[in-house]
Amino acid sequence: MSSNLPKVAWIGLGIMGSPMSENLVKAGYQVTGYTLEQDKIDRLVAAGGKGAASIADAVRDADVVITMVPASPQVEAIAYGPDGILENVRQGTLLIDMSSITPQTSVDLASSAKDKGIRVLDAPVSGGEAGAIEAVLSIMVGGEQTDFDAAKPLLDALGKTIVLCGPHGSGQTVKAANQLIVAVNIQACAEAVVFLEKSGVDLSAALDVLNGGLAGSTVLTRKKDNFLKRDFAPGFRIDLHHKDMGIVTDAARNVGAALPVGGVVAQLVASLRAQGDGGLDHSALLRSVERLSGSQV
Repeated sequence: MSSNLPKVAWIGLGIMGSPMSENLVKAGYQVTGYTLEQDKIDRLVAAGGKGAASIADAVRDADVVITMVPASPQVEAIAYGPDGILENVRQGTLLIDMSSITPQTSVDLASSAKDKGIRVLDAPVSGGEAGAIEAVLSIMVGGEQTDFDAAKPLLDALGKTIVLCGPHGSGQTVKAANQLIVAVNIQACAEAVVFLEKSGVDLSAALDVLNGGLAGSTVLTRKKDNFLKRDFAPGFRIDLHHKDMGIVTDAARNVGAALPVGGVVAQLVASLRAQGDGGLDHSALLRSVERLSGSQV
């Protein structure tokens, strides 16, 4: 391993965090991981990383701390308090939060960290589990240019499109817009699938030709097999998209932006969750359209 690369602490080894941290190990970084489930720490160790017994243990000697947890409450839980990141890292450490949270949480975290001499970037990602595994994520970043420049080589090992979008919180705002577009796109694809099937068309052929034209999208490319096979094993869970639709509708309200279609899709995501489908992939929006169309799901 190259000794001149920064030492990385990784907090949160879930569906996204595990493959992402492993990609850093492959790129030659020394990665020490901590998460709540021991088997996930063991997975990182098996891939060549190190395990830690606590957040404090993981971050103590780190140059860079990366966090990837589900939502704002978890970010606050790992960042603050005597056992949290801010109390246990060295001054000058760069904290990169890659979770998808409210823009305000990111702004508040950056402010609290600055008081302790810790630099922060919000750097949420798009691309789902497949993008994490293949290291082709889109990474939208909020923070200072100098911190972004310092983080860029490391982020290059995780993603393909890496853009500084503005000051603290901007990455989260762009991520919220991303989740709005993705949800509306999946919903449109789901409606098309039900319409095509009820019309007796060869669905696979139809989706192929649609994906070659203006209706084509990364969503359709990535989720086509989910639709065809009704395979809703989670790459990105409805529960998390429900959280993200809450973030975007709330943030849009705060700035006075109307989201007429987004609001409807947010309700459809919420209803799917209420029907017990929260643990399924967000392509399961198809199930909601099927129910509304009279199909037994």
